[in-house]
Amino acid sequence: MPKVSSVIVPYAAYLRVYEPLAAFPEPERSHWARYAHRPDRPSYQDELRRSLADLVPTPPVPVPVHESGDAFVIQVDGVVCVCPWRTRLRGWQALSEVAEELPPPVLDAVLPPVLRRQTAQDYERWLARNPDARPWIRTATWQVPINWFVLVADDEREYDKGSGASGGSAPVLRYRTPMVEARRRVARGLRALKDAIDEGPLIDGLVDVGRWLEEFHPRSFVELDYGGLVHALPAGELEDDHSAADVAEGMEALRRGDGEAAGEAYGRLVERWRSVRDLRSAN
Repeated sequence: MPKVSSVIVPYAAYLRVYEPLAAFPEPERSHWARYAHRPDRPSYQDELRRSLADLVPTPPVPVPVHESGDAFVIQVDGVVCVCPWRTRLRGWQALSEVAEELPPPVLDAVLPPVLRRQTAQDYERWLARNPDARPWIRTATWQVPINWFVLVADDEREYDKGSGASGGSAPVLRYRTPMVEARRRVARGLRALKDAIDEGPLIDGLVDVGRWLEEFHPRSFVELDYGGLVHALPAGELEDDHSAADVAEGMEALRRGDGEAAGEAYGRLVERWRSVRDLRSAN
């Protein structure tokens, strides 16, 4: 059986916000300034493997005891921008989502009720001391939510097919956009959707992600990263994946009042992600 440190976790995609160092108060700003110069910064796979490793002991550790001091770092036009992992906060939030998705017998077997109660109480106490806390990272499993694609444009797409050799680099598919552009696209997308339909999960999701983006520095960057999903999509389909373009085309069709064209764009999106949905069902 492979060690946890060598396992590729294939099912998670990410929406991240990278804030400039100026957005952080001291002493956190100095910590991230030093951290940005580390040559050995961990990857998103390292982050996820650590979370999985915490679930191996008996009883499992659903939320880290201490907050992570790690982050993702990018540099744009000489400006260092940081996306803190905040693994502990995200663990608490993920636990509440798992409780809604799993059948009670499965949930009780994986995370006993007494452990869930204790973890929930810890979160309530922590939240009382940190009422403005919010994560810099959102995670989706076995999918990229449609509302995430609204934030980005096809010309911001970055694709690297990787080396493909054993031990070589993995494929990368991501989009990165300035915060001001992401917010503008949310506003335009909401106008188009509300003019076309009264309500629905796409509108609710876009409102939710728009409110989240408002929490960050206006000179931040937003990144949509397929993450481990690159391992769940066939290479040819990955290279031809232009889901953001399909969503943009569908939104533009809605603005024109062309329901047929919007439906065609949505159909292409659904068909493209069918193989991933099938994998999810198999698991």
